[in-house]
Amino acid sequence: MQIHVVQPGQSLHGIASAYGIPMNRITEANQLSAPSMLVVGQTLVIPIIGMYYWVEPGDSLYSIARKFGVSVNTIVESNQWPLGRPLQIGLGLHIPPKPKRNAEINAYIEPSGEAVSQSLKNAAAEAAPNLTYLAPFSFQIQRDGSLVAPPIDNLSLIAEQNRVTLVMVVTNLEKGQFSSELGSIILNDQAVQNRLLENIISQAKLLNFKDIHFDLEFLRPADREVYNAFLRKAADRIHQEGFLLSTALASKTSASQTGAWYTAHDYKVHGQVADFVIIMTYEWGYSGGPPMAVSPIGPVRQVLEYAISEMPATKIMMGQNLYGYDWTLPFVAGGPYAKALSPQAAIDLARNRHVSIQYDYKDQAPNFNYLDDSGKAHKVWFEDARSIQAKFNLLKELGLRGISYWKLGLPFPQNWLLIQDNFNVVKG
Repeated sequence: MQIHVVQPGQSLHGIASAYGIPMNRITEANQLSAPSMLVVGQTLVIPIIGMYYWVEPGDSLYSIARKFGVSVNTIVESNQWPLGRPLQIGLGLHIPPKPKRNAEINAYIEPSGEAVSQSLKNAAAEAAPNLTYLAPFSFQIQRDGSLVAPPIDNLSLIAEQNRVTLVMVVTNLEKGQFSSELGSIILNDQAVQNRLLENIISQAKLLNFKDIHFDLEFLRPADREVYNAFLRKAADRIHQEGFLLSTALASKTSASQTGAWYTAHDYKVHGQVADFVIIMTYEWGYSGGPPMAVSPIGPVRQVLEYAISEMPATKIMMGQNLYGYDWTLPFVAGGPYAKALSPQAAIDLARNRHVSIQYDYKDQAPNFNYLDDSGKAHKVWFEDARSIQAKFNLLKELGLRGISYWKLGLPFPQNWLLIQDNFNVVKG
């Protein structure tokens, strides 16, 4: 699989000819809405086996082999190129694919209202072949220990047909917000706790969930130890029933990091108790904050490197956003919130506004600026094939269990193609 960045003057016809494949294969793979109007800086995933590299001045077979982590003999055999023959600048060499490693892939899905929309059902069905877990968001805890379930509809059938493990996401959401007060009630009242665990197990059996996933956020710092105690108690009960237990964790870079989102999340204890954890390594750039990459590679690395100092890497799922944001400039705190948009919508917006897409190599994230119809300036940060591949490379470097996406319903076909190219997805 090759990632190609569109350059000025390039057309789909020319790109397809360079790689020796029909144009419609590129169009279909990337779900191009306007194949005759490519955007400069747009990435295309080229659906070929392996990739091509065009020789540059100073290259040798040895330097190219090091660059791609393969042997010289592999390149020689793949291209039938005699070992002693000089390389010509501009020569296209085929680089065979490297062996894939196993990885677990989770995706949250957030139905709203009384039923799962058809578009979300379609998104789940499309993603399911590339998933280990599907996590409907969410079962909301009530103050008496009961649960309010989200609509499930045929999500369980989609999961079963694709050998995907259904994840029961349990939250302390109240009136659309994570509630520290609700969290404190649950964590400090043993009778409510016992009722909650009985209700969780009953619902999980009824709806065929296999993993119980606690996403308790914005907890009081004083509730850190009682949260740890609750997780130990829940793990004993849940494991006795044959279920997995997983948790969601805020992004931290040290055990001493404090704050409403951080203090009560004890990485070491979660690593000991849970079967796996999902670390929410996104939302550096968020709707109410200043424009920046949503999941810049540097801060993501810092969080994950801290995480693996506290728990086994094989328990860690790296969080990844399937969306970007469009900010109105100048940014004013408390002013208009940025609008979320999918990677596909971001490309369409750049095309419609006749602007090129830039790439920040420090953050490993695409972005662009534009003016709207009223003359207001905007900044867009989003995800593309390059930014996702950078995260996959980090996942492999650190030996993590896998990756978890927030959330389905925002089209990003390149992501699923790159999963197939990089990993053997573990199935239930």
